[in-house]
Amino acid sequence: MNLKKIIKPTRNKIFLLVGLFIITCIFLIGIGKNNLSAQSSPVVTDSALVKKHLIALTQTPQFRNHKNIGQLNAVADYIHQTFAIYGDSTNFQEYKVDGKVYKNVITSFGTENTKRIIMGAHYDVCGDQQGADDNATGVTALLELARMLKGQKLKYRVDLVAYTLEEPPYFRTENMGSYIHAKYLKDNKIDVYGMASVEMIGYFRDEKGSQTFPVGILSWIYGDQGNFITLVKKFSGAGPFVRNFIGNFKDSGQIKTETFSAPKFVAGIDFSDHLNYWNFDIPALMITDTSFFRNKNYHEPTDTLETLDIKRMTKVIDAIFLSIIHLK
Repeated sequence: MNLKKIIKPTRNKIFLLVGLFIITCIFLIGIGKNNLSAQSSPVVTDSALVKKHLIALTQTPQFRNHKNIGQLNAVADYIHQTFAIYGDSTNFQEYKVDGKVYKNVITSFGTENTKRIIMGAHYDVCGDQQGADDNATGVTALLELARMLKGQKLKYRVDLVAYTLEEPPYFRTENMGSYIHAKYLKDNKIDVYGMASVEMIGYFRDEKGSQTFPVGILSWIYGDQGNFITLVKKFSGAGPFVRNFIGNFKDSGQIKTETFSAPKFVAGIDFSDHLNYWNFDIPALMITDTSFFRNKNYHEPTDTLETLDIKRMTKVIDAIFLSIIHLK
């Protein structure tokens, strides 16, 4: 018997099997690292539609502030028309302030489900400016999410809500559109799993020193480059929705993401519509590029379309979408 002839093929088979095992392990590890992306729908954010919506929201005859109610309501009509193409149901939530009628715009998906989540963004601006980042980016995210959510099998009802009157002089008053909406949910004992406010998601910078913080020492933790999106939550008692959403968002691997939690007295922690849901004990978080801590065009005429990073903005919308459809 020639042992060499027997051993050599056997050894080759062993090497082949070991090699296949290693390749299989690497493949499986790769799948594990991108779990949400692998399981997700092929639906992705359309950058051309993002630009279309941003132009429609910012290039208006008048600025979309509380003084120009005709323009503000024309923007509300644009949002309603877009929502109505995709949503199971779409409506205005109207209310009066100083004798004038203002409108939230709401569209719903998965209406067969009882428990719901709220994704919200305000469409008004502060003063006479385009408000590209603040907050045409957030509203554009809602408009794209409406398209992406159509036909998806959802575990929860999803309400996309575009708010009016978030900006001064109505900020922190009962005239905020988000206050009206949150109060409606509470008064009617509607079962809400949680809420996310999409507040400025289009401004990114890679230069050192482009990111500041309410407390300077935080730059040691997060760095000083404005190249990430931030998920802002309560310091304690955030609840399962917030934890689940943040976990999904990070697992999606779409964009560099940081989580920030702090007491409400820290500047900026509640500077958006989520504050009204907190006030009604509804779990909520904010998705943001950190606003004026990064974007110095905040509440200035320089907050224009040209300053936005649309490529990274689309990745934020993709991450939001994946977070919603994979909620537990």
